[in-house]
Amino acid sequence: MHPSRRTLVLALALAGLPGLAAAQARKEVTFAHQDMLVPLRLVMESGEVEKATGYKINWRMFGGGGDVIRAMASGDVQMGEVGSSPLTAAASQGQDIRLFWISADIADAEALVVRNGSGVNSLADLKGKRVGVPFVSTAHYQLMAALKTAGVDARQVNVNNMRPPEVAAAWERGDIDATFIWDPVLSKTKATGKVIATSGSVGKMGHPTFEGIAVNAKWAAENEGFMVALVKALDRANNEVRAGLKGWTPDSPQVKAIAKWTKADPKDVPAAMSLYAFPTLQDQLSAQWLGGGAAKAMSNTAQFLKEQGRVQEVKPSYTGFVTDVYVKKALGK
Repeated sequence: MHPSRRTLVLALALAGLPGLAAAQARKEVTFAHQDMLVPLRLVMESGEVEKATGYKINWRMFGGGGDVIRAMASGDVQMGEVGSSPLTAAASQGQDIRLFWISADIADAEALVVRNGSGVNSLADLKGKRVGVPFVSTAHYQLMAALKTAGVDARQVNVNNMRPPEVAAAWERGDIDATFIWDPVLSKTKATGKVIATSGSVGKMGHPTFEGIAVNAKWAAENEGFMVALVKALDRANNEVRAGLKGWTPDSPQVKAIAKWTKADPKDVPAAMSLYAFPTLQDQLSAQWLGGGAAKAMSNTAQFLKEQGRVQEVKPSYTGFVTDVYVKKALGK
């Protein structure tokens, strides 16, 4: 190599070292969250993970799981809240992500609500009606699964892709006849509508769903201490919710914090959260969740998403996209 060229290369390399070192030393993470009413909001409000680890957490709110997985694919976001349907879509598309925490068994926390006076009393009555739902979300998956189970051709239903705030606005204007959605929008629609199916009832049809937290696999492996501290904080918040939820009122500090981060009405928070189930650390490791059930649910979801044309490929197994490592370390195993 010519001496002058060698000098230039060396100079460029040295110039880049401070930036590289700073990047490696930077303790920072961007976390994509949504508006579900889950214990994570208490962790966000407390700042306990930041205090325990010294990391800066950039909390960024997204309108749905599809947006979260796109942000994670771009590299702008290292971890985020995703329902089982968008998580499965991301895994099927080859994203190197890991589900490491079950935020909630959705149970009855998502529901198909039809507008009063719409003339809809069953799934069959949705033919020709306008339904708003965030595409590639757990709610969208459940809507399509429910229609299929009821023998309703989804092509005969006018299904519109809407993020939760758009669902709320469309419902207010009278632009849609029904929606499959979660809180805080669910509570608003229930005030002038009726529930004809829930995530729980659809789950019993063979299509269970869950909310989880996924992380870029490489980032997680390089930041194990942060991951374990986060899991411990999530477990603490879950315990706080399980122990206190029945006694919470709109004036409880926990309710105010959850409402703040989700833009929910405080008066709706306790009842809405009671529709979820929040697994304990031991539950996380069970066969129902990280011990096999989550991966199985993803496999079933992938088959359905392929039928719907939402993914091109179904992986032979989804166990590689689920990890119990950080929960086990939090338990001292």
